[in-house]
Amino acid sequence: MFTKRTLAEGKWPILVLAALTLATGLGCPVPWAVLPPAALLGFTLSFFRDPERKVPADSKVIVAPAEGRIVDVTPTSVAIFLSVFDVHVQRAPLAGTIKKVEYHAGKFLDVRNPDASAQNENRVIEIEAADGFRVTVKQIAGLIARRIVGWAGEGARLEMGERIGMIKFGSRVELVLPAGVEIIAKVGDYAKGGETVVARRK
Repeated sequence: MFTKRTLAEGKWPILVLAALTLATGLGCPVPWAVLPPAALLGFTLSFFRDPERKVPADSKVIVAPAEGRIVDVTPTSVAIFLSVFDVHVQRAPLAGTIKKVEYHAGKFLDVRNPDASAQNENRVIEIEAADGFRVTVKQIAGLIARRIVGWAGEGARLEMGERIGMIKFGSRVELVLPAGVEIIAKVGDYAKGGETVVARRK
């Protein structure tokens, strides 16, 4: 349920909350006083979880790059909102090579704000399949999320569903596709990163 990467990202809040929970449990005469830090510890452990996913074998499909609720769909894009309760690891939507990675500083608007996509801090990843087909994954920081983490850089070769990064605590991920792709995802659907098929190449 956890990986070394996600535990490394969450080790300090986890260690601090674990120490606080232990100290409260041993040092406070009120039994229920341990509940708040224990609850925070449980939530933090849950946030940094990284479960395995069943990646489709069909090379013509494109999977969700993130886990969460699909909030916007256009003929060439799919946007996913990640609440603080969703898995925050991002995955490659198809097999290919990372051709470009760009980081853009910006604001930290609530990602449900229509301006967040253009104005918030973000990291853009362009991935090219072996036949030249390209997609773009955009990791967008939110009101609470203040750190975008990248685990794969330019030149990295990826398998479909391979982990490429994470965003800490609430965010938005957008998948930009070439024209002519069949979009399967619908607004309101819940997607699992690396597993749920959101589009298909014709």
